Amino acid sequence: MPESRQTFTFQAEARQLLDLMIHSVYSNPDIFLRELVSNASDALDKLRFEALTNESLSGLTGDLHIQIATVPADRTLAISDNGIGMNRDELVEFIGTIARSGTKEYVKLLREKGSGSLPEELIGQFGIGFYSSFMVAGRVTIVTRRAGEEKAWKWESPGDGTYTLEEDARQEQGTTVTLFLKPKEEEGSFRDYSDPEIIREIIRRYSDFVAWPIRMKDENGAEAALNSMKALWTRPESEITEEEHKEFYRHITHDWNKPARMIFFKAEGGMEFRALLYVPSKAPLDMFIRDMARGIQLYIRRIFIMDDCRDIVPEYLRFLRGLVDSEDLPLNISREMLQQSRQVETIRKSVTRKVLDSLASMLKDTREAYVSFWQEFGKVLKEGLFSDARNRERILEVALFETTGPDGLATLDEYVGRMPGEQDEIYYVTAPTLTVGKNSPHLEAFASKGREVLILADPVDEIWTPAVTEYKGKKFTSVARGLVDLDESGKSGAENEKPSDEGLDALLKYLGKTLEDEVKEVRISGRLKASPSCLVGEDFDLSPQMEALLRAAGQDVLKVRRNLEINPSHPLVGKLRKIYEEEPSDPRVARFARILFGLAALSEGGRIDDPTAFSREVADLLAE
Repeated sequence: MPESRQTFTFQAEARQLLDLMIHSVYSNPDIFLRELVSNASDALDKLRFEALTNESLSGLTGDLHIQIATVPADRTLAISDNGIGMNRDELVEFIGTIARSGTKEYVKLLREKGSGSLPEELIGQFGIGFYSSFMVAGRVTIVTRRAGEEKAWKWESPGDGTYTLEEDARQEQGTTVTLFLKPKEEEGSFRDYSDPEIIREIIRRYSDFVAWPIRMKDENGAEAALNSMKALWTRPESEITEEEHKEFYRHITHDWNKPARMIFFKAEGGMEFRALLYVPSKAPLDMFIRDMARGIQLYIRRIFIMDDCRDIVPEYLRFLRGLVDSEDLPLNISREMLQQSRQVETIRKSVTRKVLDSLASMLKDTREAYVSFWQEFGKVLKEGLFSDARNRERILEVALFETTGPDGLATLDEYVGRMPGEQDEIYYVTAPTLTVGKNSPHLEAFASKGREVLILADPVDEIWTPAVTEYKGKKFTSVARGLVDLDESGKSGAENEKPSDEGLDALLKYLGKTLEDEVKEVRISGRLKASPSCLVGEDFDLSPQMEALLRAAGQDVLKVRRNLEINPSHPLVGKLRKIYEEEPSDPRVARFARILFGLAALSEGGRIDDPTAFSREVADLLAE
């Protein structure tokens, strides 16, 4: 005689817990389907594992799969599997007790029995995923029969703190969870989960790489798999073809360009995870938008957890696409968010190191491809020079720079290798554009001495250069700061004597007084050969480019007065000197002063407060 129907009360403060889960634990109602599919996948894995040691179950492992069925007219959704199933005691223990994980108990039991190998694919860990069903369902039933046992059972609950349990006539092993969806008017912003197309979309997003086929009949009654099951990262790298990588990259990124680089690795030991990362060949248009998606997806045992995982890679590697799949990471209770922990930091360090190693190999083995990569993503990678001191030297080793030397981008090692033996500084100049930088008057003395200079024309260069003082014992020196008087030893800077011309001292003082609102000092230049003038900052002054960046960011920046250096051998300065010596009070002297300042500002790509007045000064001078 079958047992009569009985009514039970959930253990613990069930009603309050269910209310908490329905309204607080999960932020996205779509996740209920991910949780139910994960439970079904675990049930299939358990059956396959138990069949290895229980011959009576070996004949039950054919065509293991997950089946989904919707009946829009009745507003029902059913998720079935032909896995291990449950008996009456397991239903009471694992479904009737909230937050009791059957998977966790199963693994614990196997370990106690000393099983040599445990099923790696088992997913559940909190024991609450099933109850997410009540977010979208007013009533849920479970019909299940444990493999190898005769009785089947039906569990049912309206989510009010009680459930019923009775025998059922189910013949095959496995479990069917049926959700009686809430009326549309009660769902609020929820989607219609009786719509097959919405179910397909959720499966593709969250459960595409589940190891078992997930099937559903289409409108014609034909059965089709909803998931690809193509988890490339679980296979040996040597078995994956280039075409498979291309197809997989398109599948997860929707980018039809071929990736520039594939990075595949598996970490073992204390922290186990796999990573399959791709370097795109083209930068997205939103690369520098602060809230852009990072592109790294997080999986736990093939189950999608989140897009845009910002804890796995540093911000300066945000151009990466791909995924990280961990055996076990600390997630919040809804498995929607990653919690900070030592394991997360371990993965971040490992991924960063592997990516930088891969870029170094790319630079060495395929220089042309690396140059293309650098032109797309070099500005982003250089952000790591000020944000990641631990890997700063590794980033500098793979960085490329425009220089005043041979055509083409150069590494710092190549630059240092071309330095004269007496040179012990790495010279650089920052500029708003590459053209302005290459034609900067600050370079003239260095060019005449055959000294190569780095041209830094990206906005990020203004940020990292103050933070990076040297590379492999060679000091970084700006050619636009301090005093320059290159001697035969190749030295430059304040340690050298300031150029002097006693005949110009009075004129320099007069010019300084005339331009006292614009400059700190007017002095003779040791760096100019062809240009009449240039502006030079002190070691810790803001550059004009940094001033412009801060103002663009809405910062209130005090105007930085720099030093005006003039070239006494230039005809314009010679003409000024002659006018001053003939008549110090000649009004043309002040005009020359303003023109020399304006020319210096324009030559470095800066701005003039009153361009109309400057144009008039130049026109008047030319007319004379």
